[in-house]
Amino acid sequence: MALRTAGSVLVVFLWSVAVVSHTSLSDAHLRFPFTHNSATMATKCGEKRQVMVSSNNAEKGQEVTLTCSTTCTLSDNPNPTYIWYIKGQCLDEVTSQKYSVMMYYSDSYSCAVKGYEALRSPAVCVLGQNCFNVTYTHQSICALKGSTVELPCTYQHPSNHVVSEPNWYIQEKCNEMPKILSSVPEYAGRAKYLGTKKKDCTLRITDLRETDSAEYKFRFKTQHTEWGYSFPGTTLTVTGLQVKVTPATEKGNLTLTCSTTCTLTENPKPTYI
Repeated sequence: MALRTAGSVLVVFLWSVAVVSHTSLSDAHLRFPFTHNSATMATKCGEKRQVMVSSNNAEKGQEVTLTCSTTCTLSDNPNPTYIWYIKGQCLDEVTSQKYSVMMYYSDSYSCAVKGYEALRSPAVCVLGQNCFNVTYTHQSICALKGSTVELPCTYQHPSNHVVSEPNWYIQEKCNEMPKILSSVPEYAGRAKYLGTKKKDCTLRITDLRETDSAEYKFRFKTQHTEWGYSFPGTTLTVTGLQVKVTPATEKGNLTLTCSTTCTLTENPKPTYI
C-alpha cells in the first residue's frame, strides 16, 4: 500500500484467503485455510498475501483516495461490486473500487468484494498507527456442553478517546441485528466480561448450553464515536457427546464410537472414558 502527498492513492490489498481476525499491519506474511465458498479463487491467486504500508502518513485535512485491490483477476467476477467498512461498520452507499475521504479522524478502513465478505482486507489506519480496531483470536470455537469457554479478543483506539461502553453482542442468524449479551436472560450469571477499557475484551461463558451456539461480536463506544459490528466475530459451537453404533460384522462384533459434532478447540485429541 503506497501513501504519498495530497491526492495520492492508498492501496488496500484484499486478501484472497479466509481472514481469521483483524490483523495488524505489522504482520507481513500470514497463511490461512480456505473458506467453503472461496477455494477456487484462493487456489488461483495463491495462499500468501502481503499488505505494504509506506512510512509516510496522511495529514489532517488531506484528501486521500483509498483503492480496494486484489492481486489477481477474479475469474468468476471480473467486474465486482466493492464493500467498504469504516471502524467495523459497513458503508452501504460506497460500492466502487475507489473511495475518496478527507482525513480528520483516526478511523480504520477495510474493504471486501460483494459475495466474498469473509475475504475482507485487514483494517488499515490512515492517520497514524493507533486507530480503531478489534481483533478476535479465533474465528470459530467448538466447546463441550456444560464446560466453560473463553472468547479471546483485543481492541485499540486513539489515545484521546476514553471507552465508556464495552459490550458483547450475540447474533444467532446472519440476517438479524445483534443483541447485547447483557440483555439476554439466558446468559445471566453465566456470561462475564473479563476485559478492561483498554486493549483486552475477552468474554467468558460458563455452564455452556447447546443454545449458546451463535456468533459473538464485540463493540465499544467512546466519548466521540463507536466501533461497529459489520465485521464477523467469533462463532461458538456447543456440542454434546453422542455414541454411534456401526453395524455388526460377520463375526457379530459392534463398534461403538463416542463423537462430537465438531473438533474441540481446546482439546482436539481428547481422551475418552
